[in-house]
Amino acid sequence: MAVALVIVSHSVKLAEGVVELASQMARDVAFRAAGGTEDGDLGTSFDKVYGAVEELLADGHEVAILTDLGSATMTVESVLEMVDPDRVRFAPGPLVEGAVAAAVTAQVGGGLAAVVEAAKASDAFPG
Repeated sequence: MAVALVIVSHSVKLAEGVVELASQMARDVAFRAAGGTEDGDLGTSFDKVYGAVEELLADGHEVAILTDLGSATMTVESVLEMVDPDRVRFAPGPLVEGAVAAAVTAQVGGGLAAVVEAAKASDAFPG
């Protein structure tokens, strides 16, 4: 079962940009951007995040979710209450570096735990 990534940001453009960048490093990984509110404003949307996760689960993926700011993480925590914790996990870490590290790990066949750990460990990368 392949690991896919959901990128959650307060900004539609930021979420899409992170997906664009990370997918260049991991062409075989499935991504979904869940940025902004339902009407395209800045913010986060439970429905967008949950919908992205459900779509990837339906395609047979496990899912790692990365976020940009605290309230996005709170939205993800609500989503996590609704899904199988063995198939969906939050991947804490910096959004851009974490997404790239997680994507590369997924690309080479890393499982969900390894993908989450890669995102988390990316915080230690020197800038």
